[in-house]
Amino acid sequence: MSGISPIGFGMTVLYGSMMGQNTSASAVSASEGKAIVNPGESVEKRPGMRSSPAECETCKNRKYQDGSNEMVSFKSAQHIAPEEAASRVRGHEQEHVSNAYKKAAEGNGKVLQASVKLTTAVCPECGRTYVSGGLTSTKIMYKNEDNPYQKNKKGADASVLVGANFDAGV
Repeated sequence: MSGISPIGFGMTVLYGSMMGQNTSASAVSASEGKAIVNPGESVEKRPGMRSSPAECETCKNRKYQDGSNEMVSFKSAQHIAPEEAASRVRGHEQEHVSNAYKKAAEGNGKVLQASVKLTTAVCPECGRTYVSGGLTSTKIMYKNEDNPYQKNKKGADASVLVGANFDAGV
């Protein structure tokens, strides 16, 4: 397995530059004269924060990128709106789970465990809580019938299980 963490596959947030920003078509906040870069968001500035969610450049420029070596979405950095981040990241992590099941089926294996963990963070500029990434952990067991230890284990298990389901009522 690979990715952001040594225990699974993951996706993380990148912060890009503000190149290509177009403020000519955006509205202007009446409170401070700043451009509204996230339409539909609150223009109220929380105490201790530099801007409101509607004026937050950090949220506007936040990008997500996959760090694994699998062929999945988000291999190149892409912007996701904060309100869409949870479902998009969850869908991306589900791709890793699907790949684990495919890999197990191809190699005569069995998926023992697959879990997805979404992480959250708080924007330092506006104070909005957002999904900052995800991590998929999988455990796959592969059967190795040629291994002599596996053959001995099967023989030992068979000797214990013989007669275990004996029905004396018949």
